[in-house]
Amino acid sequence: MRKGISLFICLCITCTRLLAGDGEYAVIKIPQALMKNANAVVRLREEFTELQKEDKLYKKEHYVITILNEEGDRFSGMFEYYDKFSEIKSIEGVLYDAMGIKIKSLKSKDIEDGSASSGNNLADDNRYKRHNFFYRVYPYTIEYTIESVKKETMFFSPWYPVSSSLLAVQKSVFTVDVPVGYLLRYKSYNYSAEPVIRESGNRKVYTWSIENQEAVQREFAAPSWKKITPVVLFAPSEFVIEDYKGTMTDWKELGKFQLSLNKGRDQLPPEVKTKVAELTRDAANTEEKITKLYQFLQANTRYISIQLGIGGWRPLEASFVAGKLYGDCKALSNYMFSLLKEAGIRSHYTLIRAGEGEDDLELDFPSRQFNHAILCVPLEKDTMWLECTSQTVAPGYMGGFTGNRHALLITDEGGKVAATPRYGMNDNTQVRKIKAELSADARLQIKANTVYSCLQQDDLQMLINSLSKDKVKEELHEKLDFATYEVDRFEYKEHKSRKPSVEEQLDISVSNYATITGKRLFIIPNIMTRHGRRLTPNENRKYEVELDNEYRDTDSVEIIIPAGYTAESVPQDVVLDTRFGRYRSSVKIEGNRILYQRTMEHFAGRFPASDYAELVKFYDAMYKADRAKMVLVKNETTPKSF
Repeated sequence: MRKGISLFICLCITCTRLLAGDGEYAVIKIPQALMKNANAVVRLREEFTELQKEDKLYKKEHYVITILNEEGDRFSGMFEYYDKFSEIKSIEGVLYDAMGIKIKSLKSKDIEDGSASSGNNLADDNRYKRHNFFYRVYPYTIEYTIESVKKETMFFSPWYPVSSSLLAVQKSVFTVDVPVGYLLRYKSYNYSAEPVIRESGNRKVYTWSIENQEAVQREFAAPSWKKITPVVLFAPSEFVIEDYKGTMTDWKELGKFQLSLNKGRDQLPPEVKTKVAELTRDAANTEEKITKLYQFLQANTRYISIQLGIGGWRPLEASFVAGKLYGDCKALSNYMFSLLKEAGIRSHYTLIRAGEGEDDLELDFPSRQFNHAILCVPLEKDTMWLECTSQTVAPGYMGGFTGNRHALLITDEGGKVAATPRYGMNDNTQVRKIKAELSADARLQIKANTVYSCLQQDDLQMLINSLSKDKVKEELHEKLDFATYEVDRFEYKEHKSRKPSVEEQLDISVSNYATITGKRLFIIPNIMTRHGRRLTPNENRKYEVELDNEYRDTDSVEIIIPAGYTAESVPQDVVLDTRFGRYRSSVKIEGNRILYQRTMEHFAGRFPASDYAELVKFYDAMYKADRAKMVLVKNETTPKSF
């Protein structure tokens, strides 16, 4: 009895403490509105940056996050990079339970310290410190305080108070402390207020803050993160990195800084100069010279990243690449620059923000927004762009990695913004022609010829150049949408040009392609190109619809049907014209042949959230039309005419 009373009293005390919320970070103190759709809640995030010297930035970050469920565990750890230019001075951490009661503190021996080198890096000085309490009794709260010093002032950390979807924010404060008279440059998104500015002695302090920001749910085709949540980007006016000084108040000045890093690094050894002369001697024109030198680069070098100190921004000497036959994007672009210079061809080392789906440059906010280097070669009537890290891409082609965006050319006069090639509807095409024969036992023999161009060929081009034939076949089996089938033959042929294409030949045997019911065969005339996405309706759509990349798919299908069968039912022609794209499909019977035609054009652009319902209908209509069946019936009566 006494044990039962004691247990009852303990439970009462526990419930009372939970309701009272003893600790400062008790879960009960989170506003209910912030719990909606959230996997975690930032209780408090304080970030403080101080420009202490022209070459020294001090940063202190204190954050408290409550993890609500298993999905929120991805927010529970601490991960900090450091390198030659930065030092982590201290790390403190505390774990709390649901009532905000301290469970344990972080010990220095619990912090993992490791190399952040990737598999592509021959050498770099990037390292990390990492920790996780690995607590899994929900909800729980973690707190970290991190102090660090950067020995360069080229990069100021941005403020992303809502750093991820399904993460709510109770309070976030971002402060930057600079000397009076220093031009702190910043650009805000979805933050209408001006920063609070105060002066104290010879210091000027800027503060941004938000409170009670509810969790953001990702929506299909929503704009990028900085376009839908509060974000403030920062950039210095004057900066120092290692022994180099520069300014970035405009693109021209930032280009001058990069020019100073590249200066004198274009010298080639005598044997390479001789090779340049040999390769270009009989070339018919400048473009042919460029192509030959680019092919020489591809055949004799390979990409390996080297990120040591200022080498993260300055290319290795051309002589180094000539001797070692490898380099990173900066080194290889500089080497190609040097080869062209030796041939008397002017080019520009170019900085760019590379990657599928990456935001374009903030053209009105000059700053170091780049992660890659390429080469730009002005010609008499146009411009040729070169991706110097690929051993297989066609000369002059940028693709989805660096196309359709702006870049910074490093000219003799400084930086100059230019647009890379744009690939539009008429470039990004997929043209498929299929001849197939259906047997009476529902087996379909397919011969498919498909030509993929520009952005539509990017993934396939990389696949066939990086994998063995057996691995390519495995990938094919993953891609093809048939229940039971065998790829009898496959072949690929590349057509390299500034607008390249890959031609695919497939022979496929599909068992039970049609459904047999009595004397009827049910068959989908659209054999291979089917729209695969159906969207979930959302009457409360919040964000604009942003569709990337224009493309066109065209299909022509001929299916020979078994003897003794005629058409009983044929799908109606479908015509869809919307602001998001166009779709056409038609089916007809000619003798013993089914003739199917399909064209789908996908537009790019930004559309108001209110248009989302129309997009749902468009995608749904295409999905259904692509799977429409026709019915063949065995001849026992007079054939039905269409």
